[in-house]
Amino acid sequence: MKTLVANWKMNPQKLAEAEELFEYTIAESAKYPNVKTIICPPFVFIEELSKFLQTTNYKLQTSIGSQNIFWESKGAYTGEISTEMLKNFGVSHVLVGHSDRRYVIGETDEEINKKIKAALLTDITPVLLVGEREGENREEILRKQLSADLAGVSAPHLGKILFAYEPVWAISTNPNAKPDTPENTLKAITFINNLLAISYKLPAISCLYGGSVNEKNIVDFLKHPEISGAVVGGASLRKEEFGKMLNLVSTI
Repeated sequence: MKTLVANWKMNPQKLAEAEELFEYTIAESAKYPNVKTIICPPFVFIEELSKFLQTTNYKLQTSIGSQNIFWESKGAYTGEISTEMLKNFGVSHVLVGHSDRRYVIGETDEEINKKIKAALLTDITPVLLVGEREGENREEILRKQLSADLAGVSAPHLGKILFAYEPVWAISTNPNAKPDTPENTLKAITFINNLLAISYKLPAISCLYGGSVNEKNIVDFLKHPEISGAVVGGASLRKEEFGKMLNLVSTI
């Protein structure tokens, strides 16, 4: 089964718009039981969308994810959201290490590591995104990020993490961005697998890919068994296009 993660980022601006997009997406997702869909809306919409999901028949095909979490369960942390709070609304996954948070917000590998551990403690699946910026050495960056982000995480817990390769230079919001090639992504996934096998004795895994994924290129990536799905940004907000992507992925 392939997985599509819809990362809405800081969109849309109104609840009514979020509800319309969410309803359309889960209805489309329900048509394809062989595709897992995880929708990650802004925090402010999670409660209402969760209520809507609970009243539909689409639970098995769609789940709600979070774009971020905090590593403490409670306390004087103004503006933060705990995993326990999110569990109340049925959140099943959380994005961790997205390049927006690494390089725009300034999130460190130490913070990412804490978030991974907090998510695992409450049975929320971390979606760990790793990848290099333009001009950086891919293997050097992947080794640095994975080693720091997974520090102190036991091998059994590693098997619960979804890994995603996200070359920062390929993300559509960056200037002159263009998608990676499947061939390059497969090389990155091979490196990730070798590193996890050596450091943690983890069996080979398949990874998600993120970076300018759309209806024109998604099959080129996901037709490879080593690529288990995609993290979709801008295209997930274009509901008809995302519906087409679900259909295309279901045929692979």
